[in-house]
Amino acid sequence: MRILHAITYYHPHLSGLTIYVERLAAALAARGHAVTVLASQHQPELPREERRDGVRVVRAPVLLRLHKGVVSPAFTAVAWRLLQEHDVLNLHLPLLEAGWLAALARYGASRPVVLTYHCDLRLPPAGVNRAIEGAMALTHRLAGRLASRIVTYTRDYAVHSPFVSRYLPKVETVFPPVIQAPPPPGAAEALRARLAPRGEYLVGFAGRVATEKGIEHLLQALPALERLVGPVRVAFAGPYEGVVGERYYEQLGPLIARYRTQLDFLGALHGADLAAFYAALDCLVLPSVNSTESFGMVQVEAMLCGTPVVASALPGVRQPVRVTGMGEIAPVADPAGLALALARVLRHRAHYLRPRAEIAAHFDPAATTRFYETLYATVSYERAGAGQLAPA
Repeated sequence: MRILHAITYYHPHLSGLTIYVERLAAALAARGHAVTVLASQHQPELPREERRDGVRVVRAPVLLRLHKGVVSPAFTAVAWRLLQEHDVLNLHLPLLEAGWLAALARYGASRPVVLTYHCDLRLPPAGVNRAIEGAMALTHRLAGRLASRIVTYTRDYAVHSPFVSRYLPKVETVFPPVIQAPPPPGAAEALRARLAPRGEYLVGFAGRVATEKGIEHLLQALPALERLVGPVRVAFAGPYEGVVGERYYEQLGPLIARYRTQLDFLGALHGADLAAFYAALDCLVLPSVNSTESFGMVQVEAMLCGTPVVASALPGVRQPVRVTGMGEIAPVADPAGLALALARVLRHRAHYLRPRAEIAAHFDPAATTRFYETLYATVSYERAGAGQLAPA
């Protein structure tokens, strides 16, 4: 099958959304499908076209940036050309162009449309941001009406999302493709000795330092947490300076300065380094505060490395802990409640541990790939049938 994915950002941009699409596209290509990813050329030095892991990557030039998004008039023209070469279009939302791309696919190229809805868009309060959110809502609703299916990570998120809940009869759910190898022997122990040299508890955060992550609540929870369990250090893995559309790290400046001696910012980690990071921790924390966070694949990655998790009680985000029992769920935007949840895990860590095989069985990336294969085949069959039944 010839599959076209459309997404705003792709490699080397780092986010849960881009990682999801990279893994899915590569897995489909490995199973013999012809897979193309259309994305924005968000960095001018990126090639307009290349192959990565068996996937054709096409990038449309960017006219200007708009908060976390980009404006690319060429994106639609490139998409129209690529639609002629593919059997199905998978739009990954949030995506500014979603509405008119869905219309082009359905009415122009007679191709079925699948939406993968990764998260709601929640921007900081400002007049221009409200306008952006309004425009995105309109184009997403058009795409939602035209799509054959809408995919979300969990039913929990779907029923609570203002967008997805409008289309529940056409919604299907599948866990995201989580891939995480264990760390090399000795790597986690060496990293832990560096990050917690005096035997402190080591709590970690993995991901971009972005507004929806709620890091201020983690920092504000530190005094109460230390009163409950003793000395604690916090290590951050992920981009923190120059994050697209964010000034959050700078806004956290006073809190970071207050607790600086307890904090380590390691930057983006990959492969064995990321595995060692997870395994070195006593606990991973995901203190997210709004529905821009819909799941948190880092939770499952940490669990696969033997580390329990504390996550916010947000729809979708709470599901990895609920499914596995490998952690605690904390109230949203509540430093005191977060401190209590972290203390329970740190004090009784062994209680929360589960075998790696048990976690892997819940979150099998091969099952995610098979789900999409079946879905693409189904919507293509339905579309072909609709065409045959249409009047001449």
